Amino acid sequence: MSFLLLLCGVLLLLLTGLPVFAGLALFGGALLFVVQGDLGALGEVVFGELNRYLLVAIPLFALMAHIMIRGRLVDDLYHAAHTFTRHLPGGIGIATVAACTLFAAVSGSSVATALTIGAVAIPQMIHYGYSPRMAYGLVAAGGTLGILIPPSSPMVLYGVVTETSIGALFMAGLLPGLMIAALFALWCLFDARRNGRLRVEPRADWHERMRAARRAVWVLGLPLLVLGGMYLGVFTATEAAGIGALAALLIAVVAYRPFGWRALWAAATDASRTTAMLFMILAGASVFGHVLAKLRVPQEVVALVTALDLGAGGFLLAAMLLILILGMFLDTIAIILVTTPVLLPVMAQLGIHPVWYGVLLMINLELALITPPVGMNLFAIKGIDVDGIGRAPMGEIVRGVLPYVLLLALALLLVFAVPQLALWLPGTRFG
Repeated sequence: MSFLLLLCGVLLLLLTGLPVFAGLALFGGALLFVVQGDLGALGEVVFGELNRYLLVAIPLFALMAHIMIRGRLVDDLYHAAHTFTRHLPGGIGIATVAACTLFAAVSGSSVATALTIGAVAIPQMIHYGYSPRMAYGLVAAGGTLGILIPPSSPMVLYGVVTETSIGALFMAGLLPGLMIAALFALWCLFDARRNGRLRVEPRADWHERMRAARRAVWVLGLPLLVLGGMYLGVFTATEAAGIGALAALLIAVVAYRPFGWRALWAAATDASRTTAMLFMILAGASVFGHVLAKLRVPQEVVALVTALDLGAGGFLLAAMLLILILGMFLDTIAIILVTTPVLLPVMAQLGIHPVWYGVLLMINLELALITPPVGMNLFAIKGIDVDGIGRAPMGEIVRGVLPYVLLLALALLLVFAVPQLALWLPGTRFG
């Protein structure tokens, strides 16, 4: 009960428009002052939370993502995906899902995936017969793959908070991420056959396919380098981030020659802003988490779950429902940092694997990205100005995304029912 009251207090404060990091820090600081009468421990708490080697991976993965975005690789990526799928019913939609999946493996950001792919894909989808509503919904949903398919900044943060292997988390997100992409692609195929109004082009010959693949080979090779190196044990997650950033820079300079000092400076600036935002939220959440520990809230939650005898399944369903509701109001990073320290002791008590829970959490956060009123991908799509149509009405975006909300809910239930979808691949490498 204490946790729910504190959570409601934070929500009310954030609904005033206060930034997430400030709301967590101010609310936590006020509670700490009430509990112990001073704020002397705040500096040590924040420094202790941020002074972690694993956090170095966040700015490096962010730099890798922004270098590739500035390198304008998405045109080649989307062209290659369309070349391989254009003969299928709904081929342009399937190409959009494929491009979102591959770009997610480079950018690690859902909003960046939706914005970058959306700017290219939405006009093309409308040209090939998709209604604007269908195009908006598919790109908004496809963008959510950025936080599940590795590398993913939210996964890194979850790994830091729970002291779980980031490499194992990355491996765990791969199969569920590909499964969700397949569900989206199958829906595009079914929807195209049902309405029968979408344009289909002749099948590309192998010469054309190979030419398109050669143009996109640099983009396809980067995630293979990062994930393959971690899976084979060649380097750790932090080392993978550094190697990925260096490889991205070499690709941008060698393969995309217009990439110069100005583009590199812009990419570094964007990565710095992203990292600063995440670290400020992490600092605010560390204050709030310290207060929760002082008030013994995690212990209270463990005692409550034990008394109710929910079991692992009942607890997970309750946790997923809570996170789904929070996702309608809070940023994904804030949800991870506020709820995980409280739920982690319960997971340990019930024997819930933190890697399995991490994948369930990421899928739930994907739902949060496309559910109003604070679905970030919905606002990302609204910000895209399509020639001849203008900016999308929010109502159209929400209606377009509804089928994908149901598909993500189905994926969540599948991973809940079959934990090995998340645990098999990391189990082959990390045990």
